[in-house]
Amino acid sequence: MRILYFHQHFSTPSGSTGTRSYEMARALVTAGHEVTMVCGSYLDGNTGLESAFKDGKRSGTVDGIRVIELALEYSNHDSFIKRSSIFFKFAVRSIGIVFKEPCDLVFATSTPLTAGLPGIFARWLKGKRFVFEVRDLWPELPREMGVITNPITLWLMSLLERVSYRSAHACIGLSPGIVDGIRRCSGKDKPITMVPNGCDLELFSKNNIAKRPHGINESDLMAVFTGAHGIANGLNAVLDAAEVLKRQGYNNIKLAFIGDGKLKPQLMECAKQKGLDNCLFLDPVPKTELVGYLKVADVGLMVLANVPAFYYGTSPNKFFDYLSVGLPVINNYPGWLADMINEHKCGVAVSPDDPNAFAEALIYLYKNPEKRKEMGDNAIKLALSDFDRTYLADQFVRFLEKIVSPELKEIK
Repeated sequence: MRILYFHQHFSTPSGSTGTRSYEMARALVTAGHEVTMVCGSYLDGNTGLESAFKDGKRSGTVDGIRVIELALEYSNHDSFIKRSSIFFKFAVRSIGIVFKEPCDLVFATSTPLTAGLPGIFARWLKGKRFVFEVRDLWPELPREMGVITNPITLWLMSLLERVSYRSAHACIGLSPGIVDGIRRCSGKDKPITMVPNGCDLELFSKNNIAKRPHGINESDLMAVFTGAHGIANGLNAVLDAAEVLKRQGYNNIKLAFIGDGKLKPQLMECAKQKGLDNCLFLDPVPKTELVGYLKVADVGLMVLANVPAFYYGTSPNKFFDYLSVGLPVINNYPGWLADMINEHKCGVAVSPDDPNAFAEALIYLYKNPEKRKEMGDNAIKLALSDFDRTYLADQFVRFLEKIVSPELKEIK
């Protein structure tokens, strides 16, 4: 099977962003399929290509995946207008590729929602099978966050959402809420499955040990947050908890932020002004190096803004990375991850917008290393039993194979 795979933010593990598409594409290649990955140039990513761009693109084979990288640079630091422009340009150029590249299946993954456009054109003008993977519910998320308020823009996004879901022969959602959202907007009897982000147990089992960052002693409790520093992440909640810890004299609890994003300079300035020397801000690192930092940490922080659409509508990479290395997780918003943490006793779920509860959870884990170890053991058990990426990738491959197979009758 020849698969044309569209992911604007594709990256190999050499980048400092999620690698889901790399892992899924590799699984398809291992299963004997041909994969052409079409992507843009993401600041935090690394496509594995090093040749010069020619006529606005470059191509090559990376770990068995044929990669076409378009010279469309994207950064989370860019303005909303610039990012929207890059999204649109990528979609337009991707539609052109649909008409040039031979394939049996077009697979597109969001965000952004415009990622579905090449699949829509492939379905209706080329007669190709189309599968749409939804990583975030748009426009629900930006509407609830207040990022997009223009009613015309929201209406157009809702229209594109509905057309994308209904044009797809099948859809994949990354969380229970996303699957429910797809069902509400798609036609009846649409094959829909959930394949969440998973745990790269092979990568995180490697003996990649880093030293603790300067300013964090071996006797300190090191709580780590990894990933984007943006509006959606709500990292002011961590600074608020750091203030509580500082007031109560818990100077041996250190909070490390690894990553980048539009709000990182503001967060650093806020921490400086408040004298929060218990907060350390580190540069983003490749996934292969992130393993080492997580292995010397004691707690993983799963933090998002208190937005109801996040409760069941996200599948954060960082949560599964924490599980992979056996870190207990402190989660600060309700939903399916909080439910999972409570059920499997692999961390502490605290109420949103409650810095005292957040600080108390950190203090509890600092004072109770035996409970910390127990929760960490439960985390790795959960990773092995439910979220092994090898198993999830196999589910992913089999789902796509059934969509292309002419004898498809029912997919559960």
